[in-house]
Amino acid sequence: MIKVLGIGDNVCDKYLHTKTIYPGGNALNIAVFGKLFGTQAAYLGTFGDDEVGQHVYSVVKELEIDISHCRMEEGENGCARVMLIDGDRVFLKGNRGGISRIKPPVLTKIDEQYISGFDLIHTSIHSFMEQELPKIRQAAGFVSMDFSDRYDEAYLKLCCPHIDCAEISCGDMEEGEIQKTMNQMMEFGCRHMVIATRGSKGAIVMADGKIYEQSPCLVKARDTMGAGDSFIACFLIHYLEGMKSAVDFSSQSGSRGIVTAEEFKDMLIRISLYRAAVFSSKQCQRDGSFGFGKEIELTEEDLRVMNM
Repeated sequence: MIKVLGIGDNVCDKYLHTKTIYPGGNALNIAVFGKLFGTQAAYLGTFGDDEVGQHVYSVVKELEIDISHCRMEEGENGCARVMLIDGDRVFLKGNRGGISRIKPPVLTKIDEQYISGFDLIHTSIHSFMEQELPKIRQAAGFVSMDFSDRYDEAYLKLCCPHIDCAEISCGDMEEGEIQKTMNQMMEFGCRHMVIATRGSKGAIVMADGKIYEQSPCLVKARDTMGAGDSFIACFLIHYLEGMKSAVDFSSQSGSRGIVTAEEFKDMLIRISLYRAAVFSSKQCQRDGSFGFGKEIELTEEDLRVMNM
């Protein structure tokens, strides 16, 4: 099984309506979902030393995810304030990544050597790792980056040359506009693939110029937090693991069945999309990104934000 490393953001999603915090964050979520799939999973980022940071840290340790290259800093951990309305998350004012925004990891040669041991490296627009992307690119075999829905052209030009796979959250964006954005990301240097998650409309993937579409496995959602991340993690892990088996048969082998790596890749992408749709639908049946909620007392700032 492949080895997965999330680099960058970890947060607690603070559910104001239930006074409960849940660990999450795009980069950490990919590592956690990787662990759930049985991969050797690790996370490299910055933890704050407040109650939120201590909770995230303790959960990650409990899950036995490698955090040997993480940084521990004095200050607020990343925290996002959330209300849940009819199963859909609504984000309120947070602390913009907390200490991770102020002191993101500056990668050393030792970190780069560590990174080189993983098959999938994942980071995000929320990770504040833009300046470190050239180091990650040099050390890593396959780099994935989630741009959410907050990117602009200048940001894409900065980041795309250093990645193999980009992810975007598209919501109600028209399909024509989605494909235009995908093509743009490839033109700006993304090497292999773009994944567009669309919530209840499913997903679109562009892989080496070919378009694939996947319907969602619709369920009555309890909580959609982490659904997109679970889709991305499931798809990439199964795809990268499967591609290890891709070979071209010799011309003497015949032409029955699948006999080329390209045909195998096409089938693998479709199967991996199916698996991702099923897994992400199950994700919508749990609280938070991956559970581990902890009840807390709301602060005066929490109450103020709730009433804005």
